[in-house]
Amino acid sequence: MSRISVRAVLVSVGGAAVIGCVAVAGMASATAPSQPAVDNASARFVAPSGETRGAFTFAADVADDSGVKNLKVLAWPKASDLNATAEEMEHVEEDAVCERVDDEKSTCTYTLRITEQEAAEMERGDWTVSALLTARDGGKKFVPEAATVTLDF
Repeated sequence: MSRISVRAVLVSVGGAAVIGCVAVAGMASATAPSQPAVDNASARFVAPSGETRGAFTFAADVADDSGVKNLKVLAWPKASDLNATAEEMEHVEEDAVCERVDDEKSTCTYTLRITEQEAAEMERGDWTVSALLTARDGGKKFVPEAATVTLDF
């Protein structure tokens, strides 16, 4: 299977755009969850206006007692019925910024800037954001519906 590109990619299902990213997090401490955890996930879309680019932003708190290797995120139009799987999520390849919050977790944030042309090609309505957290010890946590965002511009 090919890797998902750094930019919004048009998929064949209804010509909808898909947005993917990877967040590489800092180490978690021994007091972090024994299983990978994705908490407080949220997504936001701000439409572009004139010369100002819009943005898709995803943020989540992540943790694991072995440390966090990466967090992969994929946004897709709910109407497309894409229903990403953990296996498909392995092919998402964009980096987000992660900051250590305390000994137990990091907060990862990803922002994709979007032009008016890219926004015009994106399907309007509700988008689902899926997330796959991989711990340093190989443990995984797949969250098929980590967040929802509405594109209505």
